[in-house]
Amino acid sequence: MCGFVGVLNGDIKKSADRQVTESLCKSLVHRGPDDFGSFSDGPYAVSHQRLKIIDLSKNANQPMQNADKTISLVFNGEIYNFKELKAKYSLAQKFKFRSKTDTEVILYLYELLGIKFVNELNGMFAIAIWDSTKKQLFLIRDRFGIKPLFYTIFKNSIWFASEIKSLLKIPNFERKVCFEAIHHYFSFDYIPDDLTGFERIKEIRPGFLLEAKTDSYIEIKKIQYWKPKYGDYKPRNIKTAIDDIRYLIKESVKSQLISDVPVGVMLSGGLDSSTITYMMSQIQNSSDFHTFSIGFDEKSFDESRYAEIVSKDTGTKHHNIKITPQSIIDNIEKCLLYIDEPYADGSAIPTYLLSQKAKEYVTVLLSGEGGDEVFAGYDTYRAYNVNKIYKKFPYFAKKSIKTLVNQLPSSYAKLSFDFKAKKFVDGCNYDVPVSHYMWREVFSENDKRKLLDIYKNSDYMPSYKLFEDCFNNIDTKDELNKLLYTDFSYHFADDLMIKTDRMTMAHSIEARVPFTDIKLFNYLSNLSGETKLYHNNSKYLLKQAMEPFLPRQIIRKKKIGLEIPYSKWFLNELKELLLDNLSLSVLKKVPFINADYVQQLINEHFNHKADRCRELWGLLNFVIWYRLYFIDKAYTD
Repeated sequence: MCGFVGVLNGDIKKSADRQVTESLCKSLVHRGPDDFGSFSDGPYAVSHQRLKIIDLSKNANQPMQNADKTISLVFNGEIYNFKELKAKYSLAQKFKFRSKTDTEVILYLYELLGIKFVNELNGMFAIAIWDSTKKQLFLIRDRFGIKPLFYTIFKNSIWFASEIKSLLKIPNFERKVCFEAIHHYFSFDYIPDDLTGFERIKEIRPGFLLEAKTDSYIEIKKIQYWKPKYGDYKPRNIKTAIDDIRYLIKESVKSQLISDVPVGVMLSGGLDSSTITYMMSQIQNSSDFHTFSIGFDEKSFDESRYAEIVSKDTGTKHHNIKITPQSIIDNIEKCLLYIDEPYADGSAIPTYLLSQKAKEYVTVLLSGEGGDEVFAGYDTYRAYNVNKIYKKFPYFAKKSIKTLVNQLPSSYAKLSFDFKAKKFVDGCNYDVPVSHYMWREVFSENDKRKLLDIYKNSDYMPSYKLFEDCFNNIDTKDELNKLLYTDFSYHFADDLMIKTDRMTMAHSIEARVPFTDIKLFNYLSNLSGETKLYHNNSKYLLKQAMEPFLPRQIIRKKKIGLEIPYSKWFLNELKELLLDNLSLSVLKKVPFINADYVQQLINEHFNHKADRCRELWGLLNFVIWYRLYFIDKAYTD
């Protein structure tokens, strides 16, 4: 696991300044504090910070070159099938290896197969390959967007980095707010697609690579090297399918345990992380490893008791990290400085604090993220099935139900009945992808126009179109699988993986995601949505696979998910934080925010007219981000 920064000049005669990339790379020390390396070749230069995971020797340092130094590579991530690929292509017989790493396998696979080698990889990765013979640079991101990779075209050069903060330090780079990104941010509480909070800085999309050529100017081409295939297969023998799934999960966890440093598990107490914990104990035939969970005093948000059940059942060394309002106050700015963008997933700060504790014991953490997207775990998928029936109701019945639902008092408990009921009736009359989007929506298109003064000269695409276009861009008739693909494309890549990568790497920890194993994913994606959501039972296949092995409470518990109780905390412990940062004097410094509308939202929340926690949490994080990066000018020399 690592961080890197590089540049390729458009003018092939202009040598790149390696000292500049070395300077920019200093801001990525947290991603790789164990070693540093740099390389330059004419118009190309790259620098690399290394976190030692496999082969702890100097031989594994990057950047790494082939024998004649015509190919240079930097890599962030892990390739779990690298040993199999080394044997499959007889690489040890064709090339002289200096290390025992997956990095060197990638290097020689490219030399042997060219860019098509990427289709062989099973893992998480962000890769930069400079081929001096062809004068080509390849920037490659893994299929699911687990590892980040950003770039900008600036003064006829392409600059790339593992985090945005390095690009902000490019000499003479002028930072500007990307209003299109902000438009979408307030819909989701995260920035989707290839956008970032900064104009001219883009993120390579999952499953894409960028090819850059140099001669007298930079020429780039975006290539989608992988797109998932979804089927509608309904197995006749469901027991055989369940046995297959159990085997594939175990094999995935086994492959992701390869490490020369200690490995632990983020154990939330949910089905996904409990499955990984159990599998790890079986594979190692030992419970001698550490697990970590998050706890709250607020019962509707607290899953720690379930994590303790699993820990006791398997015998792990368990640690519970209690999250308090003061935890949020002390760490909100720190987390945004690691993320670099406006971002308001309430699980980010808890993940940051869990990783801080975990670093005392491990360098690698296994995460259960992705389980909901492959096994149909979100309530939104069940709502999709319910809505198919609800749409058949007569108009007067639906109108009466909506009236009753909108009269329900707001509850500040997590995933309360009134929250889910209101979301359901708001979206039920739209088509499938838009109805699904409505569950995720924070500010509506109309409300964003009340909030933001950015629409005078631009008419940005409605945010729901992202879901709609994605839904319609996958080759399957199975609508539930289309929804799973949409969530993998946006919620997983642009929300969950931002949190998982930045918050763990802030403490120099590598997070691995076993449910994204490509063999497991391909098997499950071929199954029909009806099979995955059998009788509208979320995660049916995973529950059946693990029922003989996990405690009964884990199999039967409802999904809670990691979030902070900011609805209640805004009324008391976080009130000062909220009011200070959303005060009129502060908002005057953010010229495109309507302060009167913000005050209206605050009043509605404080007076219990509506639970505005998601809107206010998104606003709070945005205003702090804007202050840090555009007023205080974080990451400038």
